[in-house]
This record gives sequence, C-alpha cells and structure tokens, in this order.
Amino acid sequence: MAQDDPVVSAQWLHEHLGMPDVKVLDASWYMPVENRDPWEEYQVAHIPGALFFDLDGIVDRTTDLPHMLPSEEAFAAAISELGIKNQDKVIVYDGKGFFSAPRVWWMFRVFGHKKVWVLDGGLPQWRASGFNVENASPDDAVLKSNAANKAVERVYNGEQVAHNVTAKTYQQIDARAKGRFDGVAPEPRKGVRSGHIPGSICVPFPEMFDGAPNLLSADELWQKFQQAGISLDQPIVVTCGSGVTACILALGLYRIGKHDVPVYDGSWTEWEAQSDSDYPKVTAPAC
Repeated sequence: MAQDDPVVSAQWLHEHLGMPDVKVLDASWYMPVENRDPWEEYQVAHIPGALFFDLDGIVDRTTDLPHMLPSEEAFAAAISELGIKNQDKVIVYDGKGFFSAPRVWWMFRVFGHKKVWVLDGGLPQWRASGFNVENASPDDAVLKSNAANKAVERVYNGEQVAHNVTAKTYQQIDARAKGRFDGVAPEPRKGVRSGHIPGSICVPFPEMFDGAPNLLSADELWQKFQQAGISLDQPIVVTCGSGVTACILALGLYRIGKHDVPVYDGSWTEWEAQSDSDYPKVTAPAC
C-alpha cells in the first residue's frame, strides 16, 4: 500500500482483510435507468466483512439534487455509526469495478480522512482473483448501515455546499460520454437536457481504466489528459452528470500527482436546471 497511490490491489486486501484497522465499504451505486438495487446486491454478495455505504443516504438533505455532499457534521456522524475511526484504513469498492467507489474515496478526503483507497478493479477484480464473497448480511452490518443514514437525518443542520465553478480559473473536465456532452445523446434523468458547461473538455471516465478493469498506469493516464489538451500545471475541476463518475477522473489525476482536484458536486444536473441566462449551456454539437 502506497500513501500516494489511490488504489490497492485485491491481493493486498485479501492479505489484510480482518485486521482491526482495515475497514471495507461496498459503495455500489447505479444509474436510475439500470434498475439495479445496490443494497439488494450487497446482501447477495459482498467482500467478507464489508459494510454498505449508501451513496443516496449519506447526502445533503437540503436539496433535491442526487447524492450531494453532506455537511461535515452529518458525514462524521454517519461514519461513526459505521464504526470507522480516524486511524482506520478505509478500502472502498463497487460492483462495476470503477464507478461509484471513487466518489466515496473523494468524500472521505474532503473531510480530512486521508487513509482511504479504492480497491483496484472493485468486486469484479476480487472475484476474478478467486477470493470468496459473503452472501449473507449479519444483523450488525444491517444495523450499522441503517444507523449511518439515520445519523445524517438526525444531525443535518441545514448547511449547503457552495459551488463555484469559474472557467477562467479552472480547466473543467467532464466525465460523461461524448454523446451526452455534445448534446446528441439523452441524459439518464428525465427532464434533464444533454449538453455541457461552456469551456468544458470531455474525457469520458472509462478512459481511466483498462478492460479488466484496472486503473491505468501513471504514464498512460498522463497521456490521456495530455491528448485531451489538459495542462497538468494549471488548476482543474472535474464534473459529470451528478458528481459520481467525475470522481473517477479525480482518482486518475491523483495517481499522476494532481492531488486535491475539486469535484463540481452538483455537476450537469444542477447546472442544467438553472436559468440559461445566468448559467449558459452548450446543448448542441458545434458546427
């Protein structure tokens, strides 16, 4: 395990699973159109000892926008209910390999918990490595996951996360598919137009990993961003549809030494909902 690398291997986790200071979180989450229930899938199969992190439950309760970052107080209360302490090493994974786990990795880092890593390749890589999964949830695990969500409701004090995306200051990278970015493919949420924030650059999140999926090497990631016209010497902010897959870009940037890249939490879902006069949008491909 390297402190400056954002991922750990399935082999490393297998060797350290069960140690008192190693906590594993299943942070699976899926797009609404996929009709998949991450909680049900967790109960069917998860890494032994893993607890479920509800990306739609540990959220800002003052907005209707999906899975927005909660207040520091609410996040701390939820993590405490999950039994995670400041000195613990937190390993996060998801059911796709690289999708929602980087979002939770980013959340921990935002609130100052630096001992957090994403499982490289997630649950698919764990299975491919021949390691066992559990197909039952102990009562304690269910209680902790439910308690974490209730803790957010209990302590939430009305704070709202301020978003400040300034194109003149940051290079903005959008993790969505090119069709959605260009405005020619639909968004997965009803009533949300496709398109992008003016000045954004499209780097679809699957470009961060190989077919396994494993995170690309630092050299390969560096090439991806260079080819997209991103200057790694200048500030970067990442965005996507609702703040989840943008964190995959943040994970890749972290591996190549670009630490503490901000994520535009509301992302396109928030931006698109604002008035066009105050929040300009590109909703059709350039001619």
